[in-house]
Amino acid sequence: MTSNPKDAFPQIDTVLVSMPSLNSEKSIIGELTLSKNRKMAKVSPPSRSTRYQTEDQNNVVKLGNRNYKRVELLPTNTAQESYVEALLDKRMVFAVGPAGTGKTLLGVLRAIQALRSQEVQKIILTRPAVSVDEKHGFLPGDLNAKMEPWTRPIFDVFEEYYGLVETKRMLDEGVIEIAPLGFMRGRTFKYAYVIADEMQNATPDQMKMLLTRIGEGSSMILTGDLKQHDRGFDKNGLKDFLEKLSVTPKKSMAVCKFGREHIERDPLVADVLEIYGEED
Repeated sequence: MTSNPKDAFPQIDTVLVSMPSLNSEKSIIGELTLSKNRKMAKVSPPSRSTRYQTEDQNNVVKLGNRNYKRVELLPTNTAQESYVEALLDKRMVFAVGPAGTGKTLLGVLRAIQALRSQEVQKIILTRPAVSVDEKHGFLPGDLNAKMEPWTRPIFDVFEEYYGLVETKRMLDEGVIEIAPLGFMRGRTFKYAYVIADEMQNATPDQMKMLLTRIGEGSSMILTGDLKQHDRGFDKNGLKDFLEKLSVTPKKSMAVCKFGREHIERDPLVADVLEIYGEED
């Protein structure tokens, strides 16, 4: 195994942003310029590839005889620009803000890029099983089926880029894994991209347990909206850790904050939040 990630993955520069080389002074994404400090995490995973990791120089993934939608990280505002830079530079990123700001979407796209470029071997999805004013009890089906109501927004993105059939196959083969917080204790995720969504609903103990699961060659993105907490603000694990991080900042982590002005959904979403009196 080579110790140089660039030797192991010679196509990495075009995979990341399909724009100028990361070795240049600056790289352009769309019409926005990102910092020259952006870099890849140094990982050298064991040589193991799947049909989902084959990609040509035009960033078009090929599955059999079919081409699927290429992945591009295209920020549409300055907050997303900083977020994209953090996703490419840090192994642990916290994205905090209201719905519609692209937190989960960009995080999932970055995970797909990492998988296709063989930076990681699998994608781990997790999310607190707490819904708004609902009790689901014992849902029918296997673990994936039970978690489907909470992971549906994430799988909408996977299905857009892989299609329904290939996404299901990736689940069956363990390339995509759903790992509820309650089943993570004792595990260590190596060469995986972990996406933890809606983490404002995690307890402080759950947050600590999740953050300590990260292992060699892995990255983690945690998203949430501190103003939408179903467990109560005092039991908010995301708030608890961010407060601790503000006292003891770490260069290995990044916190990206979004406001109502960064919402990229229909303008009515921002209007609804304004009616409810939510401040940025």
